[in-house]
Amino acid sequence: MKIGLIREGKIPTDSRVPLTPELCANAMKNFPVEVVVQSSEIRCFTDEEYRDAGISVVADVNDCDILMGVKEVPTHLLVPGKTYFMFSHTIKEQAYNRKLLWSILDKNIRLIDYEVLKDERGNRLIAFGRFAGMVGAHNAVWTYGRRTGAFSLKRMKDFRDYEEAKSYYKTLKLPAFKIALTGTGRVGSGAAQVLKDMGIRQVSPAEYLTESFPYPVFTQLDCANYVKRKDGKPFHKTDFYNRPELFQNTFLPFTKVTDVLVHGIYWDSRAPVFFTLADMQKQDFSIKVIADITCDIAPVSSVPSTLRASAISDPVYGFDPATNREIQPYQPEGIDIMAIDNLPSELPRDASTAFGGQFLEHILPELLKEKSEMIEKATIAADGKLTKHFRYLEDYVAACSGEAGSFIS
Repeated sequence: MKIGLIREGKIPTDSRVPLTPELCANAMKNFPVEVVVQSSEIRCFTDEEYRDAGISVVADVNDCDILMGVKEVPTHLLVPGKTYFMFSHTIKEQAYNRKLLWSILDKNIRLIDYEVLKDERGNRLIAFGRFAGMVGAHNAVWTYGRRTGAFSLKRMKDFRDYEEAKSYYKTLKLPAFKIALTGTGRVGSGAAQVLKDMGIRQVSPAEYLTESFPYPVFTQLDCANYVKRKDGKPFHKTDFYNRPELFQNTFLPFTKVTDVLVHGIYWDSRAPVFFTLADMQKQDFSIKVIADITCDIAPVSSVPSTLRASAISDPVYGFDPATNREIQPYQPEGIDIMAIDNLPSELPRDASTAFGGQFLEHILPELLKEKSEMIEKATIAADGKLTKHFRYLEDYVAACSGEAGSFIS
């Protein structure tokens, strides 16, 4: 099997890689595969680093069986008839990628999406989420420092790796402020790690709501802390995951005592929102910075202020609750929104190393099998058709083609 690492083509550019030079060499040593790398000037690992590891760097990867990237591949760069691994961002019927999925079907491409590679219990096996949380938390604190002028912080992208960032954190002297962190998965765990490494103390949700502190603190909120059943029955997490429409929001008390929201949950559109535009217009809404790692774009979002994704080069925009419009950041009447949609790219070497390690451990052995249920369930398209697990996307893609019913396998 010949695997090609493709040059990332999406704009803005992304410097992450699915396999580092060392991991490419490990793959060829331990599995019956050949790995080549398409030359790129934007990768966090240079062409020379791949060559030094014994990996061929080529201009063209069209002779490969498998093409691996990170972000969505621009439609004009798709090679017909190939198998692609990528984050396609289509499974939630994202309007901005409708044409991408239509093109994949039209070109008879087999699409395997990293986001739906899961184990038997439904847990994701490969993700950048931890690093999204780490960078998101860092950027949240950076934004608050810029807004208040009380302190300054280097950007995460300006460190070589996280070890250098950790050393820098030891020099910080932060004022008292309060951070609410939502989510306890990969994203939430990564965010909590950074906040702790910054010297910000963790307190319980009850303490956070009722006490004042002379130093910076954060609390980490599980779903039991921000929703409850509408019918008053006891809370069970599995009920919320399976039937989120049966629950109502209980997050509002946190909006009255929070300076910075680090938003790291996976949100189902059937679930209640965290707060509304009307809530944000109230005098007691105290949140001044929202680091929205979820980056679900309003109006289909858990918070109404994420009007668009921001970029690493321009990470923050202002949101005016009175007008529901974007304004310049750091304005007294505004709330500052950090909604970068490729946060792990600010820690690309660390994130790529962890991601590639997961691929070699969990995914490549399955890919080499004659038949793999895991791979089959993560395959969105094959032979010009949507697979049985993704037939619900038929209307979504038909809206682009105007040919309903033509893409079901």
